[in-house]
Amino acid sequence: MARFVVDYYFVPQSPWAYLGHQRFRDIARHAGARVRVRPMDLGRIFPLTGGLPLPQRAPARQAYRLVELRRWADWLGLPLHLHPAFFPVPGDAAARLILAADALHGSDAAMELSGRVLQAVWAGQRNINDAGTLAALLAESGLPEAALAESAAPAVQQRYEEATQQALQAGVFGAPSYVVDGELFWGQDRLDFLERRLQT
Repeated sequence: MARFVVDYYFVPQSPWAYLGHQRFRDIARHAGARVRVRPMDLGRIFPLTGGLPLPQRAPARQAYRLVELRRWADWLGLPLHLHPAFFPVPGDAAARLILAADALHGSDAAMELSGRVLQAVWAGQRNINDAGTLAALLAESGLPEAALAESAAPAVQQRYEEATQQALQAGVFGAPSYVVDGELFWGQDRLDFLERRLQT
């Protein structure tokens, strides 16, 4: 039985989730932690927590975001397009697909698919709001295409809404966020603190 459970709240189009995803997987695996994969609807969370969608942020904040993305991508050695061909892009379809994969095949499969979805946006210049792209990402993750049909089921939409509500209850206001025993770690730049927490 896992010593720790980490609730992983993210959106499939977040560059910060992309930058932190594999590091988080490695940290959780090394700690023997169980990950509950919870993609959420950040569009519902921002208005309730003081956040603003990217186009509504002040120009200085938007400019500095690009500086930080380049710094982190260079530091981590990850490919990243600062202006992807398909961004902004709705993440709802991909989020539901990840939840369907989780329900059908477990959290490891959902984590693998999540990583490929994030990479598709920020490194692959692919449209994660396109059914054909999502089907291809399933295949690349070694998962059957049946998850794509399952992602349209009302039960999966219900899980998506529940994950969003759970995020709000946990105090989540941005992505990615990691919650361990009620303790919130916001942002991939807090993964060192999360790792220390999992070692206690």
